[in-house]
Amino acid sequence: MLNRRALLRSMTGAVLGAFGLGGYAFAIEPGWRFVTTRYKLRPKGWPDGTRLRIAAIADIHASEPQMGLKRIADVVNAANAAEADVIVLLGDYGMGQRFYARPVAHSDLAPVLARLKAPLGVYAILGNHDYWGGSLTNWPYWPEKVNDTAEPYRAMLREAGISLLENDARRLTFGSHAFWLLGTGSMIAVPLGRSRFISFADIDGQVAKLTDDAPAILLAHEPDLFPKVPERIGLTLSGHTHGGQVRVFGYSPITPSNYGNRYAYGHVVEGDKNLIVSAGLGTSILPVRFGAPPELVIIDLG
Repeated sequence: MLNRRALLRSMTGAVLGAFGLGGYAFAIEPGWRFVTTRYKLRPKGWPDGTRLRIAAIADIHASEPQMGLKRIADVVNAANAAEADVIVLLGDYGMGQRFYARPVAHSDLAPVLARLKAPLGVYAILGNHDYWGGSLTNWPYWPEKVNDTAEPYRAMLREAGISLLENDARRLTFGSHAFWLLGTGSMIAVPLGRSRFISFADIDGQVAKLTDDAPAILLAHEPDLFPKVPERIGLTLSGHTHGGQVRVFGYSPITPSNYGNRYAYGHVVEGDKNLIVSAGLGTSILPVRFGAPPELVIIDLG
């Protein structure tokens, strides 16, 4: 039986071979292209006439040559130029694939991310790779081990002056209004075996911290958490899927999600809840992107 890595290889090869665009997918799109994707919405409970701009950066996977320091600096400059009220980072800062990647040191990444500036601050969560320390190369895993593995990423964010919301919440005020910004740990933080994980995402604990009825925005690395998010939280921002990395006619053949394409990419509305999934910046498992270019996400609320 094919494992996920082998299946991704074969599916990617088939798709790219059919289009004859392997060079583009391995070099141009992941290493050179960069887009800004914009969304405008008003989640349930958002104050009428109140505007807020969020810049979201996901899945940096800092490594040369695809997502080196200069390229990350360009993303930082684009986020600052967007004049967002708040900037959020959605996890996965370290190298995600080892085909021809070279890691970027935490000490080099921190001063670049420290340049991010927004009036209401810069906030971050951790992703699964920040707990794993790579693409499942450190077996066996257990909670204390992944906590130790994540510590250098926590330290890197502190050094950059970025507030880490690891199962934490902040009440932010702008003008005469306020909103809650919540962040969870990864729901696949501790791998136990095939499709078996211990989750570090404490969504119930997060909601318990809300002391008033101000609107709430959740940062959750994996979009698979979305069905468990209560309608009290009108907007969830996620990364992790990379848009499938290969996306043809709005469909991703392979996604790291138990829901297939349901939460692979873009704006999803279910009931009174909104989910926005970023395609992120770097690559994982394979250094390929086709139809899912690296992106900065800008969300205008109200």
